[in-house]
Amino acid sequence: MGNVLTIIFQRLALGLLTLLIVSVVIFVAVNLLPGDFAQSILGQAATPEAVASIRRDLGLDQPMVTRYFDWLGGALRGDFGSSFARANFASFSGTNSGATTVAEQIAPLFANTMFLAMVTAAIAVPFAIILGILAALYRNSVFDRATNIFTLSSISSPEFFLAYILILFFAVLNPIFPSLSTIFDDMSFSERLEKSMLPALTLTLVVTAHMMRMTRAAIINLLASSYIEMARLKGLSPMRVIVIHALPNALAPIINVIALNLAYLITGVVVVEVVFVYPGIGQLFVDSVKIRDIPVVQACCLIFATAFILLNLTADIMSILSNPRLRHPK
Repeated sequence: MGNVLTIIFQRLALGLLTLLIVSVVIFVAVNLLPGDFAQSILGQAATPEAVASIRRDLGLDQPMVTRYFDWLGGALRGDFGSSFARANFASFSGTNSGATTVAEQIAPLFANTMFLAMVTAAIAVPFAIILGILAALYRNSVFDRATNIFTLSSISSPEFFLAYILILFFAVLNPIFPSLSTIFDDMSFSERLEKSMLPALTLTLVVTAHMMRMTRAAIINLLASSYIEMARLKGLSPMRVIVIHALPNALAPIINVIALNLAYLITGVVVVEVVFVYPGIGQLFVDSVKIRDIPVVQACCLIFATAFILLNLTADIMSILSNPRLRHPK
């Protein structure tokens, strides 16, 4: 047990170090983007004095190192600062509308993105595992070939192409689901689910192939094992052999690929949210990049990186716990 805890703490320490390095890359990359927020918001006719005044008010005149440590310290407390766009609007209008912090601005949209990711995972994970089991059970059959062609075609197609195909068939030709995902805070669960179904189906088509093929490959790799042969000699049905004996021992690689795809559901939803006008963090990220709202862009990137690293750490730890050979390396 102590060895397991040591390995877990080592993974967590590496995850924190990775996140620190990623935060530096995010901050430097975002601040090196071409263009200037103060100049773009004031327009071409802005005087140097006005630009300098806005840069001073927003803290953009400080050295990059100072701004990074201020931002990192605030991020550790859950304070990502204030949106440049909202703060600028407040300064011009004389209202308090810009007082909303970046965290308050992101929180409801991140909840929407998590809802979309959970709906997609609830559809994609069981669907992919069942397809993988059936493909392994009937390998080299017509079903196996058709499943591989379908999943490889879906993963090879861009997300926006799949989204428009689904809109054509399920919103235009057959109006089953709405083409735009308009989400409100006071919507019921069923209405929210209906609005999120087309984006969820699009993401399902994208992530199913990896999980299905990994499930299939992991199970087929175990079918030649001696204990599987013994189970067959006992007269067990092929489905029982795969589900009861092969699948539990194939969980480590399957867990890894599921975690990677769940990370994609959070970090890779930008295109899908833009196509369906889904009010999530991906849509906010694109809008903030357009207006060079640096605090919001940095916060979104850091949230994406944190989610990806945490899910990878979870997959790593669960693989170690599910496989004794990884807990006792030679």
